[in-house]
Parts: sequence; structure tokens; C-alpha cells
Amino acid sequence: MSAPIAAIIGVSVAATLFLFWLIYVHPASDAAAVRYTFLPNLNALLNGLSAIALLIGFYFIRTHRIALHRASMMTAFVFSSLFLVCYIANHALHGDTLYPVHNRVYYAAYLPILISHIVLAIVALPIVLITFYLSLSRRFAAHRKLARFTFPLWLYVSVTGVVVRVMLVAALR
Repeated sequence: MSAPIAAIIGVSVAATLFLFWLIYVHPASDAAAVRYTFLPNLNALLNGLSAIALLIGFYFIRTHRIALHRASMMTAFVFSSLFLVCYIANHALHGDTLYPVHNRVYYAAYLPILISHIVLAIVALPIVLITFYLSLSRRFAAHRKLARFTFPLWLYVSVTGVVVRVMLVAALR
């Protein structure tokens, strides 16, 4: 394993552990409870924009428009990075939002989607970063092989991020 890939995996593990600590251990700031309440919706928007950029990038690579593919994938990466910053800010300020369990019908659908979203987001982080590294280091054969797995994984995480938010908003009404 090369040093950059080992570093990517190390950073991904550290980021995941930090997020678990932030969500499940660190108390939310009570003072900020009524401020920045737009963050969860912004997170869903950024996930949706990332998914759109991924689909556009997929179209461009299929039509052999490499420069446009690269621009689309960079755009998806920027949206996902902004999502991560907003996600961290939201959880630092507001903590976790629990699904109202009284709504059992939707909860049975919500929970597996949420769990798969969380688990696959953890898996996707280092894979997305390694795929970018391979492209930026011009190792295109390895990039193509890994991107076949990265694309559907990243797309699923982006789309289910929106779905989870929509389901949570609907349940809270």
C-alpha cells in the first residue's frame, strides 16, 4: 500500500471516529438550538447537488468528454465536501435528530435506509478519496477499475442522504 493511500485511509478512519464522537458523545450546544436550523435542509440540498453532478459526470465519461467529466466530478466532490462541513456544524450545534418512533409504518422503511446510508458513507469516504488520488496521479487504469465501484456507492450515499432527510421531515410533521 502506498503512503498516500495509507494516509487517505488513516484520515478517513480519524474523520469517522470524530463524527461518531460528535454525534454520540459530545453534547450539542443548547445556545445554538434555535440558530442555523437551515443546516439539515442545506445538507440534503448539497447531497442532491452532488448526486446530480455525479450523474452528469457519468454521462460525460460515457461520451468520452474527459474534461467535462473531470469538472463534474470535482463539482460533486466540492458539494460533498461542503456537505461534510455543514453536517459537522449541524451536529456540533444541534446534536442528532431522532426519528419519531410513533410513526411505525415509515420507521420500518426509514431505519434500513438510514443504516445503509451511514455504513456506506463510512465505506465511501476513503474509496472516493482514493479514486480521486488515482485520477490526479494519472493512474487512469486503476482509477477506472475503482471508479466502477465508487460511482454507484457515492451516488447511493448522496441520494439516500436526501431520502433520509425527506422521510425525517415528513415524520416530524
